[in-house]
Amino acid sequence: MIQIDLTGKVAVVTGASQGLGETTARLLHRAGATVVVNYVEMGTNQANAQRIVAELGERAVAIEADVRSPERVEAMFDQAVRAFGGVDIVVNNAGIIRDRTVKKMSPAEWQQVIDTNLTGVFNVCKAASERLRENGRIVNLASIAGVVGFFGQANYAAAKAGVIALTKVLSRELARKKITVNAVAPGVVLTEMGKSIPEEVRATMLANIPLARFGEPQEISNAILFLSSDLSAYITGQTIHVNGGWIG
Repeated sequence: MIQIDLTGKVAVVTGASQGLGETTARLLHRAGATVVVNYVEMGTNQANAQRIVAELGERAVAIEADVRSPERVEAMFDQAVRAFGGVDIVVNNAGIIRDRTVKKMSPAEWQQVIDTNLTGVFNVCKAASERLRENGRIVNLASIAGVVGFFGQANYAAAKAGVIALTKVLSRELARKKITVNAVAPGVVLTEMGKSIPEEVRATMLANIPLARFGEPQEISNAILFLSSDLSAYITGQTIHVNGGWIG
C-alpha cells in the first residue's frame, strides 16, 4: 500500500482557523506532520485556532500573524523554527473576498483583496524561501476565478491570477534548493466563503460543472496533501485545477 507519510515534517498553513485552511491543517497533521495553525487576530479566529490545536494535541501550535505584514510573517516563521527546528511545507491559504463590479468597487476594496490574497502570498513565500529546508514544498491557493474571471470579482480574480504567475516564477528561483512550488486552483467549494455566493449565481455555476456538484474542502486538501509529499517531487511550477471538470 502506498501511503503519504509526513512524519518529521513541519507545515505552516496560513488562514488555518476555519474553512479550507482548517481542513488542510487537520489532514497534514493526520499524515504525521507537525502543524502551525496560522490565524489573524479578528473575530473568532484566535479562539478557533486554539480549539483546533487543542483537538489535534501534540505536534500543533497556533501562531498569530497577519500575512499583509512582512515583519509579522517573518516572526511567525522564526517562532516555528525555534519551536520545531525548521519548516518543510508552506500552504498559502489565507484569503478574503470583497466582491463588487469594477464600477462600484472602491479603491479600498481593491487594495484589501490584493494586499491579502497576493501580497500576503508574496510575503509568506519570501520569508519561507529563506527558512525552508531542502526538498521543501510551497503550495499556493489560486482559484478558478483567476482563470475564468467571474463577474464582480476583478480584485479577487486579479490576485489569484497573480498567484499563478508568482508560483511559476518561484518554482524556477527555488529549484536550486530542491524546493517545489505549485498552486491548487479550486472551483466553487462549500466553505463559508463559497456559501456566501448568492443562490442564483451558484445555480448558474453548477450548470458548468460536468460532475454536477460543488467541491468539498477535503477534496481540495487531498490535492494539497499530494503536492506536500514526496510523491510530487518532480512536479513544480504547476497549477492543479480541482473543479469537477469545469475547466482544465
